[in-house]
Amino acid sequence: MSGRPGRVVSVSRNVAVDCADAHGLARFWSGVTGRPPHPEARPGERETQVLSTEGPVPHFDQVPEAKTVKNRVHLCSRPETSRDQEAERLPGLGASFVADHRNPDGSGWVILADPEGNGFCVLRGESDRAAMDS
Repeated sequence: MSGRPGRVVSVSRNVAVDCADAHGLARFWSGVTGRPPHPEARPGERETQVLSTEGPVPHFDQVPEAKTVKNRVHLCSRPETSRDQEAERLPGLGASFVADHRNPDGSGWVILADPEGNGFCVLRGESDRAAMDS
C-alpha cells in the first residue's frame, strides 16, 4: 500500500460505455465534446475512446448484447455555450430528446440520448450560470 498510512484511494481514469458500435459512438461523443477520438480508432474496432484533458476519458466497449433498460450511470455535459443552444445542437449530431427538466427560474437540465439510446444530461453552461447570479 502506498500513500499515507491507512489511506487507500483510487482515481477514475475512464467511464466505460457498452455499445454496439464503439467507433461510431466515439465519433458522436467526439462531436459532443470537441475532443478527438483516439488516433488509432478505426471502424470495426471493439474498443476505443475519446481523448480528454479534463475528467475521466469516455471509453467505448463493443458488446454483443443490446441496451434494454435505463442506464444507471450516465455522462453529464456542461457546454461552453448555453444549455439551450447545446440541446438544440446535439440532435444534429445524432442525439435524441428524452426529457426536459428546465425550470422557469433558469435552473435545471435537459436529458438527451446518444445514437445508441444511452441517456445523458445537458447542464447549464457558464453563460446560464452567470445569468442566474446577476
